Amino acid sequence: MQLTNLFTTIVADDVLHARWLNTLSLMENTGARKISASEDPTTVTYIILKHAAEEHRHAFYLKKQIDKLETVACPTYAPDFLLAASQSKRYLNQLDINVCRYLKDKLDLSGKELRFAAYLLVTYAIEVRADELYPVYQDVLSAAGSKVNVKSIILEEEGHLEEMINQLQHFSADWQVHADKAVAIEARLFEEWVNHVSTEVNVAA
Repeated sequence: MQLTNLFTTIVADDVLHARWLNTLSLMENTGARKISASEDPTTVTYIILKHAAEEHRHAFYLKKQIDKLETVACPTYAPDFLLAASQSKRYLNQLDINVCRYLKDKLDLSGKELRFAAYLLVTYAIEVRADELYPVYQDVLSAAGSKVNVKSIILEEEGHLEEMINQLQHFSADWQVHADKAVAIEARLFEEWVNHVSTEVNVAA
């Protein structure tokens, strides 16, 4: 209900909606850049390349959706064109940092092994979140009769989650334990982020 109320308020105001789409674009772009940064130059796989490319495309697609709104454009990711700008820019970075700390402590990983494991867990947690967030957002868009839609992203994110589970199963027999920890870390950060967005658009969290 909290997300539905928040998205309903945002979608009803074209300026807020444009900044919301731009914020989602920023976060997708950040995710794509993080995936690329985690790549090993020699052993990078087809799945990792595919995932990075699709996240970049999501960032572009969300940016293009702003054109469907009758409002001022959001040409960059400058704070004035975002919602909860500071928190939105820190969200994925903080998740990455916290997951890396967990992996160092529990599995004593470092170097490229740490980067790859963090990629798996951070991406899994984000895909779990995307599978919740985008369908709720789409339901609000449909109810409002908005020209904006994120149906193509929903389909691809569902595929990403399946791919991440497959990779995690090969990574560790205890993958679910580690994945659940990453999801718990993300849940705390997500709640903080939603509270900041809600405050900015004057919706009770």
